[in-house]
Amino acid sequence: MKKHTLPIALLTALFLVLFSACGGGDYEAAMSDADTEFPSNHDQGGIVDNVSQKNIVKVAAGSPDHTTLVKAVQAADLVGVLSNTGPITVFAPTNAAFDKLPEGTLDDLLKPENKDKLAKIITSHAAAGKYLPEYLKDGMQLAQATGHKVPVEVREDGTYVNGTKIIATVDASNGIIHVVEDVFLIVDE
Repeated sequence: MKKHTLPIALLTALFLVLFSACGGGDYEAAMSDADTEFPSNHDQGGIVDNVSQKNIVKVAAGSPDHTTLVKAVQAADLVGVLSNTGPITVFAPTNAAFDKLPEGTLDDLLKPENKDKLAKIITSHAAAGKYLPEYLKDGMQLAQATGHKVPVEVREDGTYVNGTKIIATVDASNGIIHVVEDVFLIVDE
């Protein structure tokens, strides 16, 4: 039986010609010419998607009533956390809620040296899971991301979490946002 084989040297030369013709040797240059940008912190906060439903951060960023919350989330470096898959329930204080804080409190919290304290306050407004309004039952204790539990009350005039009324609910791709009238200031026990 006769074998039809090309000499190895001929195959190697053919491969090198094809490889160099395809530009395979200049990967770095090809990547530097690409106009794709990737988020530097490797979370989902920097992904641009104008088609899908917005995540919690993008919903808040588009709300004129939540500019202070967005600023606080950015200062606490929590954009990535609140942009990730979830599901997450966020109790989002309005600008008016932040305005109720004692004078100077917000400015103090936004200082870089208070980042950890601010992050704790922001995360005290988030719970793992998607708590639709009908899942919030009177008397339940809702565990927040900080480990604290906040009480839920259902009254004739609405649902209250940690003593503050939910005034609106907005669905997001990675959870749900309940707009609240006050900022939760969690005190360590």
